[in-house]
Amino acid sequence: HAKKNRLYLANNRDKFNGELWAWAQTSTPLAPALKQGFSEVEDAVRVNNVDFLFTIGERRLNATGLITDTGFLNMFSFPLIKGNKDALKGNYNIVVTQKMAKKLFGNLDAMGKVVRIDSSDNFTVTGVLKDLPQNSTIQFEWLAPFDIFYQQSPWAQVWGNSCVTTFVEVKPSADIAAVNKQLSGIIKKRVPGTTSAPFLFNMNDWHLYDEFEKGKQTGGGGIVYVRLFSIIAGIILLIACINFMNLATARSERRAREVGVRKVLGAGKKRIIAQFIGEALVMAFLAGLVAVLLVLLALPSFNALVQKNLEPGLSNPMHFIGLLGIVLLCGLVAGSYPSLYLSSFNPVVVLKGIKFKTGSATVIRKGLVIGQFGIGIILIICTIIIYQQIQHVKTRDLGFQVDNLVEIKLEGNMKENYPSIKQDLLNTGLIENVAMSDHETIYSGNNTTGLEWPGKEPNSQILISQRVVSPEFLKVSGMKLLEGRDFTETDKVEFGEGFTPKSPDPIFNVIITESFAKILGKGSALGKTLTLPGIKKEETFRLTVTGVIKDYVYGYMYGKSDPVIFYCIPKFTRFMYVRVGEGVKANNALAKIESVLKVHNPSFPFQYKFVDEQFSGMLVSETLISKLSRVFASLAIIISCLGLFGLAAYTAERRTKEIGVRKVLGASVSGITKLLSVDFLKLIGIAALIAFPIAWWAMSKWLAGFPYRVEISIWVFIISGVSAVAIALATISFQSIKAALMNPVKSLRSE
Repeated sequence: HAKKNRLYLANNRDKFNGELWAWAQTSTPLAPALKQGFSEVEDAVRVNNVDFLFTIGERRLNATGLITDTGFLNMFSFPLIKGNKDALKGNYNIVVTQKMAKKLFGNLDAMGKVVRIDSSDNFTVTGVLKDLPQNSTIQFEWLAPFDIFYQQSPWAQVWGNSCVTTFVEVKPSADIAAVNKQLSGIIKKRVPGTTSAPFLFNMNDWHLYDEFEKGKQTGGGGIVYVRLFSIIAGIILLIACINFMNLATARSERRAREVGVRKVLGAGKKRIIAQFIGEALVMAFLAGLVAVLLVLLALPSFNALVQKNLEPGLSNPMHFIGLLGIVLLCGLVAGSYPSLYLSSFNPVVVLKGIKFKTGSATVIRKGLVIGQFGIGIILIICTIIIYQQIQHVKTRDLGFQVDNLVEIKLEGNMKENYPSIKQDLLNTGLIENVAMSDHETIYSGNNTTGLEWPGKEPNSQILISQRVVSPEFLKVSGMKLLEGRDFTETDKVEFGEGFTPKSPDPIFNVIITESFAKILGKGSALGKTLTLPGIKKEETFRLTVTGVIKDYVYGYMYGKSDPVIFYCIPKFTRFMYVRVGEGVKANNALAKIESVLKVHNPSFPFQYKFVDEQFSGMLVSETLISKLSRVFASLAIIISCLGLFGLAAYTAERRTKEIGVRKVLGASVSGITKLLSVDFLKLIGIAALIAFPIAWWAMSKWLAGFPYRVEISIWVFIISGVSAVAIALATISFQSIKAALMNPVKSLRSE
C-alpha cells in the first residue's frame, strides 16, 4: 500500500475488571467525527465483514466481503482493473474481485451488470479489482457501501457500541502523538462515565507487531515466530559448522606434512590460513547450490505444512545477497578454527614425524560435540512439551460438547420457519435437538460493562459477555446446568422494530455462568435481579437470574472462562445449532438436514460447519509450531549424528592397530565396542546435564504465557536424555562394531 506509513487502525483502550485492555473494534460514529473534527486526519473509513448470498439467474453463491465507506479505494492501493476509485459512490453500487466476477458471470466482463443480494436488493457492478494477494491482512471478495448497513442498524449508530473496524489516513505532516492525545477523549465527551480511549495503530505493525498487553503494544506478535525460527535455523547451521570443524581438526595429522612442506618452501601463516578458509568457502558455496536445489524440491511440501505460499525469491537482489551472506558466514565460521589450528603446526616437528600434542584440539572437539548434542536434547525436550501443551488443551473440559454439533448460519426464511425446521429435523430420527444463538459458540461474542446489580461497586468496569439464544440451547450445546433451569418458551422476549420490546415493561429471565454468579456475591444467584440500559436513554431492562451453568471456554482456548449472561430473544439469533444423534454417520445426518432446509429455505444453498473442526482450527498456530519443532529437532539430531559418525569413523581408523593388538590378546567384540563408545557416551551425558536446566528455563518461560498449561514433568527429561544416548550409541556402534570385527592380521601386517 503506497500510503502505508500514513495508514492507521483505530484501536480502543479501556479498563475492565481492574486491567487495561486494547481491541480493534470501534463505534460507528467515530470515523465521521475524525474527518470533521481532526485537521490532521485526511480520511477515515468504517469496515464490517459480511457474508451475503449473491443471485444471478439460477446461480446462487455465498461470498464474504466488506461494507465500507466510499474512501476505501482511495485509502488503500488495491488495484482496479476496471472502474475508478469512486466506484463505491451510490448506495447500490458494488465492486468485485476478479475471482468473484468469474464466479458470478463466468468471465471478467462484469461492469454494469446487476446482481441480487440476499434475495432483496439489486446492486450494479461499478468496479473490478485485481485478486488480493494471499498475504494481505485485509481479505474480501466484494465491496459495498457502508450506508446500507448503517441505515438498517439503529443499534450501531450509538457511540457506546463498538461494532466496526475504523481505518484512518493521516496527512503527511501529522503528529501522531498529538492526534492520539486529542483522540483519547473523543468518546468520553459523548458517553458520560466511560473511560474508553481510542488510539491509532500504524499499518507497518499490523502483521508482525500486533501484540498488546495491559493495553500497550509489547513489540511482540508474529515477529516472535520469525525470530524464533531464524534462531533455530542459525543453530542448525552452527551444528553443521561444528561438524566441519570437528572433522577437520580430527584429521589434522593427515595434512600436517602438507603444512610443514608449504612452510619450509616459504608459505607464511596468513597464506596457509587463507588456503584453508578458501577450501571451507568453496564447500559452503557448493552446499549453498545443493541447498537451493533442495529448497525448490521441498518448497511445495513445506508450503502445505505452514499453509503459506512462500517462494525462493532468488530473482530478488536482497534474497540473493542474503543467501550469499549465509554461504560466506558458514564458510568463515566453519573454516576459522581449523585454519588457525592447522596453520600453527611447527614444520620441524611434523616433518621429523614427531607426534605433536593435540590436547587443546581434543578438548575443543569434545566441547563442540557436547554443544551439538546439548542443542539437540533441548529441541527434543521442547518438542515433547509443546506437544503435551497442545494435547492438554485439546482434551480439557470445554464446558460444552464440540463433537456431533453442526453450525448453520440463519439465512433467508430460516428464522421465520424455525419451528417447522426444528420439528422436521427431529422427525428424521437422526437429530437429537436443535437451537439458535446469536454468536458462534466457540468464538468470542459481544460484551458489555453496562450491567448493574445490588452490591456492585460504583464506577467499576466489569466486562460481561452477552449471548442471545433460543430455548433448549443448553441441551444442544451440552452446557451443564448447575442451578435453576433452562429457558422455556415462556421465557422468550419478543421485540418489534429495532431494539424495542413489544411488551412495555418486560422482565427478562436470564441464565449466567458460575463465574458471573460469584461476582454477584455470596449465596445462590437464583432470583437475583440485574438491570441493563437500553438503546434509548429512558429505557432500562430488568433481568432475573433463573439458571446458572458451569463455565465454558470460548475465544481463547488456553485461557479461563470469562463471565457470560444468556438472554432468550430468538429474534436476534444468527446461527442454528444441530446436535446429531450418537452413532449417526455425519453424511447421513447432513443429507437429511439439507433436504429439510431445501423445503423451508429453497433460495439459499446449504452451508454448514462442524464445531469440532472450528475448535481444531483455533489451535492451528500451536499445532504448526509443534510440527515445525519436530522437524527442527530431527534435523539437529541427524546433523549431530553425522558429525559423530565421522568422528567415530576417524577414531576407529586411528586406533586400528590398537584394536588388532587387543584382539590378538583375547579382547571380545563387545569389549572393543564398549572401549570405542564409552568416551563419546560420556560427552552425550554431559550434554544432557547442561541441556536439562536450559530446556526447563526456556519451556517454563514459554508456558508462562498460557493461563491454562501443562506441568513440566521429570520424565520428559529422562526420555529425552535416554533418546539422545540411544541415538548416539546407534550412530557410534556401527563404526565401533565394524572396527571390532576387522581381521587383526590385516591391521598388524604393516608392523
